[in-house]
Amino acid sequence: MEAWAEQKPSSPKKKKGRISVLGILLTVLALVFLTVFLLLPLLSIFFQAFAEGFNAFLSAVSDEDALSAIRLTLLIAGITVPLNLIFGVIAAWLVTKFEFRGKNLLLTLIDVPFAISPVISGLIFVLLFGAQGFFANWLDAHNITIIFALPGMVLTTLFVTVPFVARELIPTMQALGKEEEEAARSLGARGWQIFFRVTLPNIKWGLLYGVILCNARAMGEFGAVSVVSGHIRGLTNTMPLHVEILYNEYNFTAAFAVASLLALLALLTLVIKSLVEWKASKDLSVTRSDDVEHRAA
Repeated sequence: MEAWAEQKPSSPKKKKGRISVLGILLTVLALVFLTVFLLLPLLSIFFQAFAEGFNAFLSAVSDEDALSAIRLTLLIAGITVPLNLIFGVIAAWLVTKFEFRGKNLLLTLIDVPFAISPVISGLIFVLLFGAQGFFANWLDAHNITIIFALPGMVLTTLFVTVPFVARELIPTMQALGKEEEEAARSLGARGWQIFFRVTLPNIKWGLLYGVILCNARAMGEFGAVSVVSGHIRGLTNTMPLHVEILYNEYNFTAAFAVASLLALLALLTLVIKSLVEWKASKDLSVTRSDDVEHRAA
């Protein structure tokens, strides 16, 4: 009994102190990791881009080949993102609102681009639409060019960005459930009315978040596009491919100048992403407070 009485529980303050020290160490470790592997490389890109002055930077990004790469990157993103938006909404609606055979197969197929290397993805399209591909004879007969042209680059980018919108919407729509849609249907609302007036307002932030991620991947894709592009200057070079060519030619200033534009686009994407997350969390807190007030009333 005396031995038991002498064993005092550990002081909460000491335990709290240990946790805080551990937290500080983990925070410092995370900051060091982010500084070494993220912040310093990012700063080095801008440092190298302006190493020879602003005029050299401006000359590099205003070069005709660079402008062509910028236009092509924006064009591919402008085509693939809306298509992925439509597919993502349809796929999420099917998965969360209906029960059908092949549902698990559909979910698996959506995740396929995550499991396949982008280079392999590009090679798949070469084997299908290339000069010796499965559809080569039909494409030649109809004078259609897929590989080493815009259609092939759009298809590969579309393939690697398919999961982003769908995978962002599916958990959101599953958490929302079907009650509101069923209530609207019982009141006589039609399918499009239910979607635009009930479903879309509830998923708008998740949808926008998925679109932002999809757009970032579309503009920065390298591996799959590299396989099917042909690296033709002024025609099939996107910004990442143009950076590679300039760097291989030892034109480092121009390479880092174009890379800095990609970095700026990435930073802008992160800012928009953070704003969307902040707005979504704010709306969620307002909704919860309204629910609490309603229940209290």
